[in-house]
Amino acid sequence: MTAAWNNTPAQTLNVGDATLEYACFGPAPSDAPTLVLLHEGLGCTELWRDFPQQLADQTGLGVVAYSRAGYGRSSTVKLPRSLDYMTDEATDVLGDVMTELGVTQAILLGHSDGATIAAIYAGSVSDQRVRGLVLMAPHFFAEASGIATIKETLAQYQNGDLKSKLSKYHDDPDVAFHGWYDSWTHPDFAKWTVADTIDHWRIPVLAIQGSSDPYGTMAQISEIDERIYSPLETLILEGCGHAPHLEQPDQTTAAIAEFCATLVRLEQAEVLLESA
Repeated sequence: MTAAWNNTPAQTLNVGDATLEYACFGPAPSDAPTLVLLHEGLGCTELWRDFPQQLADQTGLGVVAYSRAGYGRSSTVKLPRSLDYMTDEATDVLGDVMTELGVTQAILLGHSDGATIAAIYAGSVSDQRVRGLVLMAPHFFAEASGIATIKETLAQYQNGDLKSKLSKYHDDPDVAFHGWYDSWTHPDFAKWTVADTIDHWRIPVLAIQGSSDPYGTMAQISEIDERIYSPLETLILEGCGHAPHLEQPDQTTAAIAEFCATLVRLEQAEVLLESA
């Protein structure tokens, strides 16, 4: 562990050539398992708002959020991004972030693009530190309706107030926006899929989806249900859009807390059996 674990805001760690901002909440990895938060396509550490603290309070676990390169106050990246940018983040960055933070037992919690990154990591990287997945509004394949919704954001960015809103949270809003938008709207992205990552999960999963999510349909959750070999819990939130943790925070946080408590009990039971 080389990065400090404390509640000081705007901390940074180095992974490869990138300097990444992060924030910690609750107990350190030496004292409890850690929820590792992975943000959405236009998100960053600060845009989780009070969700990380609420998770720490309700679960008793440590929580860490970091901004991927090109987002928030992290160092920028060159565009265009690879169309496999989520796979690149999973295989080239996430494991090193956890190592820098001294994480020894992790539950990966991702939202949207972040959920996909968590899913790819669990299905393609052999890492015994990862004990569970919480996936909010995950994407496993491109959907025409979701891409159409994304295309609508360009006018909001160019002529509306989206750029000024993003500028409050991202040092380079153009990179944050176009790194996401240009990838998802690229003609080749219509064929993008990482659904086969589900076949390789061997840890418990909680999948959370809003029934009114304009970026992804229930087909994403059905894909999990049809392919998964490990334990699966689902929470479908009626009337909820793309951000369950912000739109229906009480139900979302309670479900995550219950899921984490079950994982901790299972871990403790396994330790007792091994020591018996």
